[in-house]
Amino acid sequence: MKIGINLVNADLMRLRAFTPAVHGFLDTIREGHPTTPLLVVSPIYCPIHEDTPGPGAFDLTALSTGQLRFRATGDPAERASGKLTLRVIRDELARITAQRAADDPNLHHLDGLDLYGAADFAELPLPDQLHPDTATHRRIGERFAQRVFSADGPFAGPSS
Repeated sequence: MKIGINLVNADLMRLRAFTPAVHGFLDTIREGHPTTPLLVVSPIYCPIHEDTPGPGAFDLTALSTGQLRFRATGDPAERASGKLTLRVIRDELARITAQRAADDPNLHHLDGLDLYGAADFAELPLPDQLHPDTATHRRIGERFAQRVFSADGPFAGPSS
């Protein structure tokens, strides 16, 4: 399950609601599927929301030149009052999954920065500052497959 960018971009909730919502969602899954392997994936790199909360909006300056781009409109100082950023979500998802994995060996975590990070953005920037393009999706997919389905990955297939 991938959690993050839409919550920040829509300015949907605060940290005080995010943490129990993630726990509740995981509890609900585990009630019906107690041993199914589950992977929690945090957000990929997106500079506009790394440290600036949402909501996101169209960049009107870019639109005036015929380009579609997005920007974050929140105030980074509002993180102190619980507004979410991608960095906050990554940290919290890592903490939650580590805590729960102590009693749930089938729960795994993948940092989205391992799929697409700052160095990737320098090479393959998000064209609209928010969404990956085809080449970026391919990179993310290839890295996901390598990290998750390889012999030492959390969803490794049976050994031959």
